[in-house]
Parts: sequence; structure tokens; C-alpha cells
Amino acid sequence: MSQKFYYGGQAVIEGVMMRGQRYATTVCRQPDGSVVSRTEELSGALREQSRQIPVVRGVALLWETMQLGVRSLFFSSQVADGRDPEAPLARGAMLFAVATSLLFSVLIFFITPLVLTAWMEPRLGHTSMVMFEGLVRLLILLGYLFTIGRIPTVRRLFAHHGAEHKTVNAYEAGAPLTPESVRAFSVIHTRCGTSFLLTVMLISTFVFGALGSQPLWLEIISRIVLIPAIAGLAYEVLRFTADHYDNRFIRILIRPNLELQYFTTREPSDAQLELAIFALRHVLVLDGVLAAEPVTIRGALPIPAGAD
Repeated sequence: MSQKFYYGGQAVIEGVMMRGQRYATTVCRQPDGSVVSRTEELSGALREQSRQIPVVRGVALLWETMQLGVRSLFFSSQVADGRDPEAPLARGAMLFAVATSLLFSVLIFFITPLVLTAWMEPRLGHTSMVMFEGLVRLLILLGYLFTIGRIPTVRRLFAHHGAEHKTVNAYEAGAPLTPESVRAFSVIHTRCGTSFLLTVMLISTFVFGALGSQPLWLEIISRIVLIPAIAGLAYEVLRFTADHYDNRFIRILIRPNLELQYFTTREPSDAQLELAIFALRHVLVLDGVLAAEPVTIRGALPIPAGAD
């Protein structure tokens, strides 16, 4: 039996990216209100080779998703700035963006909490220190999300995030993919990247605690080299809980994950829903799940029967 495919995506600047089995489509509004889209074929070689290997498949998918996300963000920034959306995306700049974001995340969410709490270990012991480190890590994450959520442009990004969630929720419920239908669904989704972040934070506390007391320099190295394994474990946990969401205990267990999404989602407008619906319908058509139909979104072309 073939493995179930989970559709999803991410918010981008003034738009939404949706990922299908073989293609990903990014749809954005230009400053004049018209709509442009970009579709790319996904190789998925690394993901396919590792999809039966727990933890490893999560790391492969996350690496592929990060690269796709950066490409989509670069495209949306070109559109939002009024630049030529057909201009090629600079590979060097995208790799630099990926490296910079990874470095920033490791420094802020892993190294900083360790440095701030390491002095407590001689006084309270390793276990207490790691618990405080995890608490500081969580507080930094919450503070970061709360702070950026007050920026007007980020609030618009979060509204597109809400549109992406509502559209995927509607599709998975078998509802019509129209703004009127999709609007009734929740901005919360069980496979959200925000939930993944909190899961990483929790798992890292247990992993680092199990390592035992080490010199500070070795603890810093462990915080860096174990991130892929922790991310892979978090992916497996998120996948398992999404598959078993009907279980009452699972729903209680992941409630904090779902509540955290209120930091990174906002209720979208109908115009934002249109973009998410167009992007999802586009990849569904390319995957052969839906038949091609004309769309009513202003500035957008009819959904094609083949790849762009």
C-alpha cells in the first residue's frame, strides 16, 4: 500500500507556498494587486532514499524543506519589491541565507541558554541545570515569537500562515476549496512548523540531560552536533501524534504545541485565502488528484494541466 502523502506549505511574503508530491507552487501578490506564481519540480531523491528510515527521513525532509522554503521566500521578496518575478534566484545568496539562519538558530536557541545557565551546574547539579537551560530556551522562543509578531509585516506573514493552515485543514476534511468553505476551518494544524519547534525544545532537554555532566566546551559541541538527531526525533513525534490525533490522550499531550501556533498565525482575509487555495489546487492538479479548472482569483492564470 502506498504511503499517505501529507500536503502542506508555508507562508511567504504576500503569499503562500504549497508543496505537493512532485511539485511546489508559490503564489504571491505584486504591489499592484495582481498575482504571480512560480512552480518548481521537486527531485526528492534524498527523501525517497531515506523515507523508510526513522529519524533519518525527518532530517532529509527538513533539509529539503528548508531549501525549498528559502527559494520560495526569495521569489516572494522579488515579487513584493516589484522586481521581475522571472529573474533567476541566486544560488549563492540562498545558500548564504540557509547557513545564516541555521547559525542564528543554533546561537540563540541552543548556545545562549547553555551559557546563561552553565554556572548553576556546580551548585544545583547537572539535571537541574539542564532543566533550567530548557526553560530559558523555551522563554527565548516565546519572547522571540511574541516580539516579531508585533511587527506589521510579520503579522501579515502570520495571516498568510493562517490561510495555509485553513486551506490544508479544509482539503484534509474533504471540504470544497473555496474561500467561503475554507474560512470556517481552524488556523491551527497538527503538523505545523511552530509545533515542531516546541517539540525540538522539549526533546533536546531530555537528550542533553541524558548526556551527563561534561566540560562546557564539550557541552557546546554536543548542542551543535546533536541538533540533526533531535530534529529527526521531533519529526517522528510530530508525525506520530498527527496520525493519532483522534486519540484523546494524544490531543491532551500535544495541546501546548497547538496553543503555541496562536503566536504564529492570524485570521486571514479572503484575498489571502485565495492565494493559499490557488497554490494548493495547483499542486493537486499537477499530482493528478484534481482536474484542472479555471480559477477566479484576480490576476492569476487558469490552473494548467502540466508543470509551468
